[in-house]
Amino acid sequence: MVSLSSLGFFQSLRSDSKNKQFAVIGLGRFGRAVAASLHRQGYDVLCVDSDEEKVAQALSDRVATHARQLDSTQPAALREAGIFEQDTVIVAIGNYVQESIITTLNVKEGGVPHVVAKASSEIHVKLLRKVGADHVVFPEHEMGCTLARSLTKPGFLERIELDPEHSIVELIIPEQFDGRTIRDLRLRSNYGLNVLAVSQDGKFEINPRPDRLLQKGTAMVVIGANNCIDRLPI
Repeated sequence: MVSLSSLGFFQSLRSDSKNKQFAVIGLGRFGRAVAASLHRQGYDVLCVDSDEEKVAQALSDRVATHARQLDSTQPAALREAGIFEQDTVIVAIGNYVQESIITTLNVKEGGVPHVVAKASSEIHVKLLRKVGADHVVFPEHEMGCTLARSLTKPGFLERIELDPEHSIVELIIPEQFDGRTIRDLRLRSNYGLNVLAVSQDGKFEINPRPDRLLQKGTAMVVIGANNCIDRLPI
């Protein structure tokens, strides 16, 4: 079975610039994980936290390029630390709602072009968007949804949500599609879906031909509305 994770299909949808600079505010489990992953990929990562021990630990564990202790609710402290000069700032202090909102507002007003903020509730999500967060993540909610989908739709290998109503999905080709061509299935007219890629010999063929034969157990990638994706015989 071929996985998009190993082939980097979804990663290629995102920017691969090696010149980007990141800052992570908040060194809890989520913030440390984000910082460590970015640092391992070779990005310049500046981490800050109000807890001196967490800052020292981040440097000791080499999860960051630089780390500073500061109060992120103070714009002057953020400016002095160079936070406003970063390309992307991740506000990872979701469990402290007031600090999270003030910090997100400070970072946006400081001119950072891309701000990602962690939320801890639906109301928190709305508040973060109100103060200018470009992208809000709600890890507990997303993990719950992912688990539910994996239990009810085990044929779905990976999913990237484009918006609340549309997704790109990697799925295992079901037995009903085995030996049939993309043209035979008429996925666009029958399901409202477009095929982006089909696996073959350990690689993905992008924009496959309409006469491409499908084989059960291999993978394909489709894009469309969530209600259409859910109608697939998976």
